[in-house]
Amino acid sequence: MGQRLREVRRTAGLTQEQVADLAGISRPRYRDIETGVAAARATTLMNVARALGLEVMLVPQAMVPAVRALLQPQHDDDLPAFVPQED
Repeated sequence: MGQRLREVRRTAGLTQEQVADLAGISRPRYRDIETGVAAARATTLMNVARALGLEVMLVPQAMVPAVRALLQPQHDDDLPAFVPQED
């Protein structure tokens, strides 16, 4: 999860300090979550996710393959089957 948070943060052009401020935690705490050194409470993960424009969702394990299939293009030129819409 930390690697994914790092990828999204870098893509968004944000520093660890900026994400930490938006999530209401310290930069060292965010760094530890991002590097996998420390676990985080669910509420902290939700705050970090929202700071990065993400949402945390609980998906039944049996549904994970179907969700992954919806989000992954089948070919390089294909669009994902699901494209998020702005609220």
